[in-house]
Amino acid sequence: MTEQVSTLFSKIWQQYINVTPSAKKIHQLLGNGSDVINDHVAYRTFNHPKINLAQLAKGLLALGYTECGQYDFSAKKLNAKHFEHTDSTMPKVFISELRVEEFSSEVQQIISGLIAQLPDDVSDRADFLYSGRLWDISSTDYETLLSVSEYAAWLAAWGYRANHFTVSINHLANFDDIKVVNAQLKEAGYLLNANGGEVKGDETVKLEQSSTLADKAPVVFSDKTMAIPSCFYEFAKRYPLANGQLYTGFVAASADKIFDSTNAKS
Repeated sequence: MTEQVSTLFSKIWQQYINVTPSAKKIHQLLGNGSDVINDHVAYRTFNHPKINLAQLAKGLLALGYTECGQYDFSAKKLNAKHFEHTDSTMPKVFISELRVEEFSSEVQQIISGLIAQLPDDVSDRADFLYSGRLWDISSTDYETLLSVSEYAAWLAAWGYRANHFTVSINHLANFDDIKVVNAQLKEAGYLLNANGGEVKGDETVKLEQSSTLADKAPVVFSDKTMAIPSCFYEFAKRYPLANGQLYTGFVAASADKIFDSTNAKS
């Protein structure tokens, strides 16, 4: 089972670095040639029955993952859950879904048009979590979504792929301080998401997070090709609970700011 999970994430990683070349370089920079432990991977979707959070999660549940936390992002109109594997060395998975019904009829119509292009059993695909964009969309519809929801626009443009991977600072050989990691990244020329401060969270909430701003990569829309934000790399340091075990959950207030790493308006 663990081998199947490793194989899955190897494929997800390959798809991710194809449009996020900075992540491969940062992986080498922080790992100093050694492998880097991945704290978690994040996914985005719409809350439509065909492709909702539960549909993305079902393949993970079959591989030994269990649901371990629920989150609400009211300003961004999102629900989210995180999942953990029985083998704690496997990455956690954070899946969010957009509450489509809370948007205008125009936005709902665009999103419905995208989902209508998918077969009913699309989530049964073995490669669903790294299948990419499975619908056609115009740059005009992308811009319409972008005007109301960065999240919706990113998902409409990129489809099913890891929105980000996350370096576990706890497992790095040469770093144990998130501020030192951030300084190293900036010195190497990478831009960080400073929304809410470069470091989100602290020891009191048992989790510190930071992230790069997303790379840009070309997307082929139905009417033209445009370079837009692709994916980003996150960095997380976890602190122990009273029982000595590292905190494994997420902090909604911090995650809300991490979402902004793909902002086209940054």
